[in-house]
Amino acid sequence: MTAVSSRKSLLRRTWALYAFFFLPGLLMASWATRTPTIRDVLAVSISEMGIVLFGLSVGSMSGILCSGWLVKRFGAQPVIRNGMMLVVAGMLMMSLALWLTSPWLFALGLAGLGSGMGSAEVAINVEGATVERLRQKTLLPMMHGFYSLGTLTGAGLGMALTGSGLRAELHLLLAGLIVIIPMMIAMTAIPAGTGKQSLACGNDAAARPGKPFWKDGKLLLIGLIVLAMAFAEGSANDWLPLLMVDGHGFSPTSGSLIYAGFTLGMTLGRFGGGWFIDRYSRVAVVRASAVLGALGIAMVIFIDSAFVASLSVIFWGLGASLGFPLTISAASDTGPDAPTRVSVVATTGYLAFLVGPPLLGFLGERYGLRNAMLVVLALVLIAALAAKAVAKPPVVTHCGKAQTQ
Repeated sequence: MTAVSSRKSLLRRTWALYAFFFLPGLLMASWATRTPTIRDVLAVSISEMGIVLFGLSVGSMSGILCSGWLVKRFGAQPVIRNGMMLVVAGMLMMSLALWLTSPWLFALGLAGLGSGMGSAEVAINVEGATVERLRQKTLLPMMHGFYSLGTLTGAGLGMALTGSGLRAELHLLLAGLIVIIPMMIAMTAIPAGTGKQSLACGNDAAARPGKPFWKDGKLLLIGLIVLAMAFAEGSANDWLPLLMVDGHGFSPTSGSLIYAGFTLGMTLGRFGGGWFIDRYSRVAVVRASAVLGALGIAMVIFIDSAFVASLSVIFWGLGASLGFPLTISAASDTGPDAPTRVSVVATTGYLAFLVGPPLLGFLGERYGLRNAMLVVLALVLIAALAAKAVAKPPVVTHCGKAQTQ
């Protein structure tokens, strides 16, 4: 009876984590689809809108940088709970800002949204890695897949509500309110204590802090992989439609549809990746993903064909889909102090998302966007060479007892 209860509890915990990926994705897409309307309501220029959106970047990075320490100090559960509360508060503040036509209040709301998501990000991934070990099954890629599914759902609803003429401030208000009850229900399935630093093991090696991350060669290689794969994902998110329009002559509508192909590849890769990881290995899947992503990027750069360009973005999406969740999983179980290791890798990934696209913009202005993508191609190929760093350890030690993975 206890075993059955434990399995049910673990299953509820898994679905709670799926919800904590899906719901923020839904909220992110909800406001992102209304960006043109938001700009008009706030009456700001393109450059001023860029400053407003910078609030999201500042909030995200501040949350990510603090999250590892917070998880070690308080455990994953309160960090997830407070992060989700901050996400909802940010959405509601953004709605209020539109009512008041206040760009600065909207930027503050975005900072709250980003900070909540950033601080919860590490905690959710630490919790997810723990559930993976308890269930002895690869789950983090599917969890990240639920974020992609949330963005697709939010984008679809956003387009429908925009078409119906619903005001943007009401849209954001409804989105923020609707997620409160699901978040509260999901929170009841998350146990206390995960990730919290403890002296329960006395002098056990797992309880002692490991070497500084800048001296940990394996963690640095994992960081290199997530840098490359997040760079590949972020460059597509920000530049793919324009790349197809300017570089391959597609219409703006067709460019958007091709971007949808990339997101489809991302979603399929994350939902199906767990089976391949369990059947083969993390190393094989990271290497194959990097090669597949490199193939798609190379096809975009070097082949002048509308059909090939359309097909290549699916390869690009499939190749980039597993980089972030796999490196998070590897960081959590290839050394002591999982919260700090996950925080380092997650921060590296977010830096690639934030710094990569502007860098490509500068290169694209000088050499053309297709040529700028050579940087992405080179990084992804380097990730394929470094794939061995994500290998699972043969055993983990808990309070002096070896356990086979």
